[in-house]
Amino acid sequence: MSIVYNHDKRSGITYAYESKSYWDKEKKMPRCKRTLIGRVDPETGEIKPTDGRCKKNSPYNKPKPTKEAKIRERLKGMKVSELKNEIVRLEMELDKVNRKFKKLEDEKG
Repeated sequence: MSIVYNHDKRSGITYAYESKSYWDKEKKMPRCKRTLIGRVDPETGEIKPTDGRCKKNSPYNKPKPTKEAKIRERLKGMKVSELKNEIVRLEMELDKVNRKFKKLEDEKG
């Protein structure tokens, strides 16, 4: 039993397989059976487990949530009154930033 690395030229991904050798009586020659272990991380060389069936289940294919998506997720469960309070808070924060920006512009001349 050993670990075999196979590099896919199309995708540039290296996969790790567990290889088990056995004797095939019908063909009278040694054969091997490979089982997928996972993907090899190109930076660390670490083997990341994968099921090998679906890209969307792969840890590499998950998109990172954007700031906008995080904000939408946070606002999704709020009530109307909470949303109004959030709008007021954000308007006050924006006003502070605008004042600081205007102050910096005045100092520059």
